[in-house]
Amino acid sequence: MAEPILEVRGLHKHYPLTQGVVFRKQVGAVKAVDGVDLDLVAGETLGIVGESGCGKSTLARLLVHLERPTAGVILYKGEDITKLSGRALKAVRRNIQMVFQDPYTSLNPRMTVGDIVGEPYEIHPEVAPKGDRRRKVQDLLDVVGLNPEYINRYPHQFSGGQRQRIGIARGLALHPEIIVADEPVSALDVSVQAQVINLLDKLQNEFSLSYVFIAHDLSIVRHISDRVGVMYLGRIVEIGKDAEIYDHPTHPYTQALLSAVPVPDPTAREHRERILLSGDVPSPANIPSGCRFRTRCWKAEERCAMEVPLLGVPAVFRGVDSWAAHDSACHFAGEKRVVPAKGGGEGW
Repeated sequence: MAEPILEVRGLHKHYPLTQGVVFRKQVGAVKAVDGVDLDLVAGETLGIVGESGCGKSTLARLLVHLERPTAGVILYKGEDITKLSGRALKAVRRNIQMVFQDPYTSLNPRMTVGDIVGEPYEIHPEVAPKGDRRRKVQDLLDVVGLNPEYINRYPHQFSGGQRQRIGIARGLALHPEIIVADEPVSALDVSVQAQVINLLDKLQNEFSLSYVFIAHDLSIVRHISDRVGVMYLGRIVEIGKDAEIYDHPTHPYTQALLSAVPVPDPTAREHRERILLSGDVPSPANIPSGCRFRTRCWKAEERCAMEVPLLGVPAVFRGVDSWAAHDSACHFAGEKRVVPAKGGGEGW
């Protein structure tokens, strides 16, 4: 694999839980992100998938330094951006931009489209001379498929898909190398989702962008991603090339997620085995010991409560040129173990 442009090592974000009114003391912590390691190579799209509440959006905010991590490092071209502040951080933020999830709340309703897309030039005036900003904003609107004459309109005059295009234009204004897209199509209609995804694909080729694309819709992630990381309760539990993850998942959580993806073919749907997980996702303030997925896993044994499975190539596949040679955090990854009847399916 090529040299990573972005490296994340041991990333944690814990939010303290306190009690008391006058004398407040910490009694616990919500472990939103709890030890994430990942790499992003220049020009690729890394998809991050998982259930709601697994820490995906917190991870996105950490990557663009909207949140300070509790522990860990984020290396951009070898420099730890978690230790930067002031002008040094401002310079790095030019190259790492974000597209937010909700196009209805991420745009200031009191600002025109021209002001919204052009605001990055106010913060980074060296990017565009003042007299040239209107033209640059109109060019960006044209690039994302909007009429440049809309520059004086307000967000309420646009549909959801058009608003998200405005958010994408704002993210492109400073010519970044990395865009972190936090569920950018989850609030849009299905037909509009396809248009926005195709636009992101086009822009990646045109501007040589690298994406961290966060979503809970696995079919969308498969369409746009080169590699996929599956996140559960604050950690990456499986990561690899998209074909490896989708065609041959080795972690039971990934298998369960994929078994829930809608299948349009009625015949194929009838013959597909479903894996129905029992119970709810544990609270990030009270994470189970050992493997954090064990409370819902049909493979769980006593070992799973005692040992934390590390993210790596399963021992059964080490040194083997195999489809399964991607990282998985499961003691039994690669083993074919029958799911109990109540689970409703079969796993590897």
